[in-house]
Amino acid sequence: MFPSGTLYSGKFMHMNQACSNCGLRFEPEPGYYFGAMFVSYAINTMWLAAVWLTLYFTVDTITTTMIIVSLLLVVVGLMPLTYRWSRVLWISIFVRYKPNLAR
Repeated sequence: MFPSGTLYSGKFMHMNQACSNCGLRFEPEPGYYFGAMFVSYAINTMWLAAVWLTLYFTVDTITTTMIIVSLLLVVVGLMPLTYRWSRVLWISIFVRYKPNLAR
């Protein structure tokens, strides 16, 4: 999707303004990434289901504290990844890749 660049500049929540290859603006309108919140919710649900299933099949006695701590660690630990993935997935739904746009 980004042959000579990236969507992010390296900081946790900072996105580049435009693609360095083709000049496409990454935020076409204010509030464009509001829908990415729902994508993030779906990704977090998958993470949480994976953690719960792992606990369920590997631990003999599961306590409520164990579940809560495990889920919080996973959600907080993977937040930077989930945040970026949700935005990339959201923009890929509405913006089609055009490899010859820069030429």
